[in-house]
Amino acid sequence: QCLYQFLAFVPPSNESLRKPGTASVMVDTQHPLTLLLNSSVGDRDLCKIQYHFGEFGNYSLVVKTLSTSNQTVSCDLIINEGPINSYLPILFAFLVYMGILALLIAGRLLMKIDPVRNWVYKKLNPRATDRMINSELGSPNTTDSINCDPTPQSWSSRSRQRLRSLDTFRGLSLVIMVFVNYGGGKYWFFKHESWNGLTVADLVFPWFVFIMGTSIALALGSMLRWGSSKWKVLRKIIWRSFVLILLGIIVVNPNYCLGPLSWDNLRIPGVLQRLGFTYLVVAALELLFTRADSGTWEGRFPALQDILPYWPQWIFILALETIWLCLTFLLPVPDCPRGYLGPGGIGDFGKYPNCTGGAAGYIDRLLLGEKHMYQHPSSGVTYQSTMPYDPEGILGTINSIVMAFLGLQAGKITLFYKDQPKQIMSRFIIWGIVMGVISAILTKCSKEEGFIPINKNLWSISYVTTMSCFAFILLLLIYYLVDVKKWWSGAPFLYPGMNSILVYIGHQVFANYFPFKWKMQDSQSHAEHLTQNLTATTLWVIISYILYRRRIFWKI
Repeated sequence: QCLYQFLAFVPPSNESLRKPGTASVMVDTQHPLTLLLNSSVGDRDLCKIQYHFGEFGNYSLVVKTLSTSNQTVSCDLIINEGPINSYLPILFAFLVYMGILALLIAGRLLMKIDPVRNWVYKKLNPRATDRMINSELGSPNTTDSINCDPTPQSWSSRSRQRLRSLDTFRGLSLVIMVFVNYGGGKYWFFKHESWNGLTVADLVFPWFVFIMGTSIALALGSMLRWGSSKWKVLRKIIWRSFVLILLGIIVVNPNYCLGPLSWDNLRIPGVLQRLGFTYLVVAALELLFTRADSGTWEGRFPALQDILPYWPQWIFILALETIWLCLTFLLPVPDCPRGYLGPGGIGDFGKYPNCTGGAAGYIDRLLLGEKHMYQHPSSGVTYQSTMPYDPEGILGTINSIVMAFLGLQAGKITLFYKDQPKQIMSRFIIWGIVMGVISAILTKCSKEEGFIPINKNLWSISYVTTMSCFAFILLLLIYYLVDVKKWWSGAPFLYPGMNSILVYIGHQVFANYFPFKWKMQDSQSHAEHLTQNLTATTLWVIISYILYRRRIFWKI
């Protein structure tokens, strides 16, 4: 439903020289396009062609006049040079990483052979050898290996007591987030969707929020069991939220490109700001009702022991969601239809060019001011919207709280059913199915035609339920592989997952410095962009591994 945009004027042919009129243009290749040819006389539609052009393809639209009396023309699309296969660099990168993985697995298997292991003992320092064998990429258990230093063994045993699947899940989300923030090889599916719909880039932030909620349930219960008072824990929650928000405003601020930091152009919302505020609300809500002892609930419905004792929390969350629905669909927005969820610009046939985001955008502009919002939203690419819109705005924060609360529910499941992996996995499956069914109803299984479309910019409730569905299923798989069967140590995602704040802030601060970025020979090459972005992401995984081995963890 995009308004037609002027592309080119084709001059008339030169009859004396028998030279046709020509015009050269570049067109988008992400979406199928509709080309409409109009007559310069009478503004009459002559022909219409729908086609999905390919990257770096060369095409000709040949227009011939069949009858001058009734202005009948023929339009034929000719492929002069076929598009390239832009996905070959992804295949090559996949094979390289699979080769590295195969070498690591082969090394792990070789270390199980006694002669090879003894040879390694002779060649390497015993302490260094012991640390290598007992690492997450090593094979023997601590009880099977020679250990000359008791400290690494005790530290390793303590680290195994925490659910490694949570750190692995967090690390996986963070690694994808770093990769897409660095450019994702300039592939459209590694960029945020312009408006409705999902790409890979739209998955990671809500997953990070989800696992933050899961960690809240485990961390608060642990602190209370160790004897910390609720007031002491509350002070720590407030301080941590304050530091996250402060880091987001001062350190990780994309409006730096407009000049030195000043109040005139300071972006107030942001990723860390939303994480900080979401953490504050969900952690405080959990602190009010959590118990130091998470034993079996002696109520009428023991199967719902992770839900019923916390009914006030659910009432609070449902009240928040009611507020979001009322503001989104009932709040009057000047010059915009009530309940508008569109991108503005040329979307909806250009009827509402200044209504980007509807109530969500209006609330941010009213309370924050246009200069304190994100200036280049993803809707500007396809829909050519000119209004500033912040995907981490005020109204969407309500649904990020809902997302974290669903993650909190996953944490409660692991607490109430600890040492019962079948119960934990079955509940993860049930929650994933419930969230999926809600999403199907809200969206009518459609990208554009549902009651509430999936939209990352708006953080719509259907977006939250869909991401929660994926999160429960993904966490189930990682939990089964890492903590139940122990087929996978969680490496390499475990390492950035245990230093998530440092990696996130570091990758933002050093994004434009070598070796994370360098001048490329061909800025239009997917291969060069992919090489640079994968190199930068891999470097942060290596840095997090080194910090992990040195037991350096930056906690707030």
